Amino acid sequence: MKTAVIRFPGSNCDRDIADILSKYYNHKVSYIWHKDSFEKDYDLVVIPGGFSYGDYLRCGALARFSPAMLSLKNHIDSGRLVFGICNGFQILVESGLLPGALTRNKTLKHICKNVNLKIGSKGNALTKKISEDKILDIPISHGEGSFFAEADTLKMLSDENRILFRYHGENPNGSVDDIAGITSKDFKIAGLMPHPERAVEEISGSTDGRIIFDSFFQL
Repeated sequence: MKTAVIRFPGSNCDRDIADILSKYYNHKVSYIWHKDSFEKDYDLVVIPGGFSYGDYLRCGALARFSPAMLSLKNHIDSGRLVFGICNGFQILVESGLLPGALTRNKTLKHICKNVNLKIGSKGNALTKKISEDKILDIPISHGEGSFFAEADTLKMLSDENRILFRYHGENPNGSVDDIAGITSKDFKIAGLMPHPERAVEEISGSTDGRIIFDSFFQL
């Protein structure tokens, strides 16, 4: 699989996700600078975690205007995959590529710790290899990760099986309906606040990120 990772000023998880995808999933990974357009036929584009543009204004509000994001829309129109992690999820929402909003944590503080996740919708194509009762131990690290959407949007996400994961037990940031990640209707675009790339190798304390990636890539 050919994968591109978009880099913004302030990205800090770009190498993490690239190394995991190349080492464990045999992806051929390229980096795309945010000021550059891209036309290559990548199978997957990843928007990594970090603090694009220092998180000035709202998280992701400036990144949405980068030339690489214009190319991303062409990539999406061609039916290819997109995965946004943490700040990447924020950018996808700010760009209107996923619905809802990501707002300040209920504590008004940055939270960095491991949380528990369960699959959000039984019919979501990206999590169909994960059992309904499986509890995943995945890290979070964000200050604006509280997902919000109006009631009609929440109903749409539920009816269309677009809720990727929910927080289980503790809801660390106050997300409505415990939502930790969502997808597009066709499951081609996914956004997730927790960091599965930080839970792949045993040295990190959890390898549950492998379960997520294995299901995503249908290995």
